[in-house]
Amino acid sequence: MTEGVIPAHAGIQPPARADWMTAGAGMTPCRTEGPSRLDRRAALRLLCLSPLSFVNAAAGAESELVQWTDVQLLDGRVLSAKTLRDNAVVVQIWASWCPFCGAQNPHVQKLYDAYRGRGLTVLAFSIDRTEQAAKDYLAQRGYTFNVAMHTPQVDRWFGKRRSLPETYVVDRQGNVVFTHRGEMFPEDIAALARFAAK
Repeated sequence: MTEGVIPAHAGIQPPARADWMTAGAGMTPCRTEGPSRLDRRAALRLLCLSPLSFVNAAAGAESELVQWTDVQLLDGRVLSAKTLRDNAVVVQIWASWCPFCGAQNPHVQKLYDAYRGRGLTVLAFSIDRTEQAAKDYLAQRGYTFNVAMHTPQVDRWFGKRRSLPETYVVDRQGNVVFTHRGEMFPEDIAALARFAAK
C-alpha cells in the first residue's frame, strides 16, 4: 500500500489534502477528517501504523537514555535538568502553523495544569522559524506549559522528526517509555498521567 493513501476497500473517506505539509518536508499527516469518531480512528490507524510514522512505546527501551540538560524556555525561565530528572516529562514537538498541533494543545495544557507538581511536567519544543511566532501563538491562547525552541539537542534526544505533532514520555530514569507520531485524541493525552513519577 502506498504510504498515506487509504485503499478504497477500507470504506473510509481519505483525508483532505494536507497543504500545511509543505512547511515540513518528509512529515506524515496522521490526523484525518471523517463523518464519525470511529472513521477517524480507523483512518488514523491506517495512516500512522507504518514503520516511518509510528514507533511502539517499547522502542524507547532500545534507545539511549535521555540525558537532560537545562532548557531555556521562551518565557525567560530556565527549566533545570534536575527538575526534568525528578519528573516524568511529556515532550511535544509542534509548530504554531500545524493544525493538528492546534487541536492537541488545549489537552496538553489540561494535562499540565492537572499534574504539575505531582510527578509529571510538560516540555514542548517549537519548530517555528522565529521565537516571536511561537510566543504570539502561546500568548493569544493563554498556554502556560513549558515551551522552548527546537535545537539540535532535541534531535539527539529523540531522533529526526518525521511528523507533527510528535509526543514522547521520558521517565525519571531517562527512558523514552512512550512515543506517538501525529495528533492524539483527548482521552489518550489525559491517559499520559499514568506515567507520573511516584
